[in-house]
Amino acid sequence: MSSLNGNRLDYLDAVRGYALILGVIFHASLSFMPIFIGWAVMDISTSATIPVFALISHSFRMELFFLIAGFFSHMTFHKQGLPSFVKSRLVKLAIPFVLGWLILRPMLVSGWIMGAESMRGDANIGGALVQGITSLSEFPNGFLVGTHLWFLYYLLIISASALLLRYFIGLSQSFKYNLASVADQVVAWLSNNPFATLVVAIPTASCLWFMDGWGMDTPDKSLIPSVPVTVIYGGFFLFGWLLHRQAGLIEHFARLTWTKLALCIVASIFAVKLSGFQGQLAHPQYDLIKVGFLLSYGIVMWSLISLTIGICKRLFIRTSKLIRYVADSAYWLYLIHLPVVICLQIAFAELPLHWSIKLLSICTIAILLSIVLYDALIRSTFVGAILNGKRKPRMLFKRSRAVKYEAPL
Repeated sequence: MSSLNGNRLDYLDAVRGYALILGVIFHASLSFMPIFIGWAVMDISTSATIPVFALISHSFRMELFFLIAGFFSHMTFHKQGLPSFVKSRLVKLAIPFVLGWLILRPMLVSGWIMGAESMRGDANIGGALVQGITSLSEFPNGFLVGTHLWFLYYLLIISASALLLRYFIGLSQSFKYNLASVADQVVAWLSNNPFATLVVAIPTASCLWFMDGWGMDTPDKSLIPSVPVTVIYGGFFLFGWLLHRQAGLIEHFARLTWTKLALCIVASIFAVKLSGFQGQLAHPQYDLIKVGFLLSYGIVMWSLISLTIGICKRLFIRTSKLIRYVADSAYWLYLIHLPVVICLQIAFAELPLHWSIKLLSICTIAILLSIVLYDALIRSTFVGAILNGKRKPRMLFKRSRAVKYEAPL
């Protein structure tokens, strides 16, 4: 549900769906990298375009998701109250995180094993599946490792932190009022000033400096939260939370301007060019180049988030059943896509086709298959109630009798 003052904001459904589907395309592209990056499989057809796409798309897609999550969280908290908010977080985040890991972990381990074997020309599907299942015996070791479900873990941590922060701030009403007033003014200034992107890029780059690599780390190696990753994703969550406090402010933040577009293009060019120096540790100006890259990366991050929301607002301002359906299915799609994508990458890896044809085929098959499974097995079931808040009628495989609706969780 995405609404403001009782009116559903369909374009935010589109934003949420886009952020998650972009993640599917991002993962699908990794097998076409021109150098081996440790992914499950490396295709025989590669392209120098893929690293550029991966760099730019990875710079903002999850930050955009956390901003929208913060926006919706503030809406849900003030509309339903603390008990319902906590319950919804546990149901929609904790249950998919735990059960998703138990189901997807063996599939992903099997995919990685099959991918490595396929590159040696000796894939053993049965053996890989057995090793994937037996990997569960290592529990709880490696609980977060090897899956893409870390975003649910961090969203749980950040949501809990937001509630604790709100509680402690609320212990002093005067302090709460003054802090809220200052925060609202800062967010309003950032949303209305065309050059605010240059300002927020500085603290963003400061956090990025402490990442393991250049750009955003993927924190899927340990249950111990990464401090710089938590600060950045938590910052976007908080920004989204505060955007919802002032009616219409998100529309100011997402205003499309030529200045914003120009900053994004120039910063993207600098980020791509400077990223080539990441491995040149002996370069005499290494630290200076890294600073330039991180500042450019921060500008790309903020400007693309703003531009994406603005473009979706321009394109999807009217009510659309299709957009709502895609937004509803996107959560399931993102949860289930990775083992599907890896299996397809393995199947296509040795085929004598151009990488663009393979990438398009993998993305299309993975998305369509996930949507078919969603409509047939998820949308109108208790699993759909967990993911979407309530059961919803099938659209592709409609039943002959009416579907009984359940109250939102």
